[in-house]
Amino acid sequence: MEPDPPSDDDAVVDLVDVLLRDGAVLDADVVVTVAEIPLIGIKLRAAIAGMTTMTEYGLFEEWDERIREEQRRREAQFESESDLDVDPER
Repeated sequence: MEPDPPSDDDAVVDLVDVLLRDGAVLDADVVVTVAEIPLIGIKLRAAIAGMTTMTEYGLFEEWDERIREEQRRREAQFESESDLDVDPER
């Protein structure tokens, strides 16, 4: 019995897996011209990867730390509010 051929869904899952794990960088320079006269210059740079990969390469470090600190504060506030809700006579 032969295995089923890969589907488009499998290809998309594999692509997303590679992007999250390894990442990809798109670097493009575009010049829009009319009648051989350059009118607009565009410089594009995009990095696509999972947050773990991004922070390993030094991208989004400040954002990641800020989000983690906000989460720590929320958890500490929740714990202190939970401590206040405890009935001392129980």
